[in-house]
Formats: sequence, C-alpha cells, structure tokens
Amino acid sequence: MSEGRARVVAWIGREILPHEADLRAWLRRAFATAGDVDDIVQETYCRLAGLSLVDHIGEPRAYLFQAARSVALEQLRRARVVRIDTVTEIDALNVELDEPSPERIAGGRRELERVGRLIAALPDRCRRIFEMRKIEGLPQREIARRMGVTENVVENESVRGLRAILAALAEGETEQPTAVRRPSTHDRTRKRR
Repeated sequence: MSEGRARVVAWIGREILPHEADLRAWLRRAFATAGDVDDIVQETYCRLAGLSLVDHIGEPRAYLFQAARSVALEQLRRARVVRIDTVTEIDALNVELDEPSPERIAGGRRELERVGRLIAALPDRCRRIFEMRKIEGLPQREIARRMGVTENVVENESVRGLRAILAALAEGETEQPTAVRRPSTHDRTRKRR
C-alpha cells in the first residue's frame, strides 16, 4: 500500500467512521428502506476510499454528508420508477451541516408541535396510516396487512394526509388541516353533468 493510500485509509478511520451512525440515522429519515441506506453508505465509502488526497478537506463530517447526499441524488435520478413519497423527501437531503442555533432549535420544536397537532387532526384511518408510513417507516404491504386494507388504500391515505398537512402549513393554519374527505355521491353526480 502506498503512503498516500495509507494516509487516506487512516483518515477515513479517524475522521469519517465516527460519523457513520449519524449518517445512517439521517439517511433512514430520508429513505424508506434500510437497503437504500446500506447502498448509499457503501457507495459513499467507495468514493472516499478512491480519493488520492484528503488534505484539502477541512470539515470531514460535512464532506461525508455531502458525498452521501450526492450518492443518494444519483440513485434517485437513475431509478426507473420513483415512489411519490421519495420525491417529496428529496428536500430532506438538504442536511444542516453546522450545528443549529438555540433559536433555530426552539423554532424547530414549535414547528414539530404544530405538525403533531396537524397529524392528530387527520381523520382516524388517514392518521393511523400516515403515522405508520411516515413516522414508523413501515412498508405499505405491512400497513395494509395490519389494517386489513389494500396497498392502494394505504398509498392514497398517506398521500391525502401529507397533502392536508402541507396545505395547512402553507396556509398558516394551526388548528385544523385542510379537510380530507371523499367525494360524496352528490359531488360525483354533479361532476358528470
């Protein structure tokens, strides 16, 4: 092993590996399946191991997260079929690389409480499906099995819940999200005319 290669390997062990748990946690929040996370981490390590020099990297943690973000975006671009919830999660890949200020932490907590209230205000089935899919990270098939509904119902309710919450956030509502309802027979009849 050359001296330059040995220096890169030592740098990865010293500066990068300690951040793997944080990287995996961040990627799990942004992607639905653990397989995706493993693939992204593996590809990121391969790219870092391929570097000839690391002396120019001032913030190894930030560099690791940025490299993983690039890998994840490339995988999304290469995917033939991209789930709708993956597309909406692309923004989650814009990780904060610096420590947030106390004001930002307090604002984030207020926003999280607000989103919690919006989720709680969703219709019961929609709320349960949304929580299992988006918070617990369960696959559609498992949710459908647990609730005794089709995967299509799970996908539709998850999308309805997300749309209602996003609409409420966009409108600045703090009490009730935009109503999530199914068209009534009267509505369908009126559309046909």
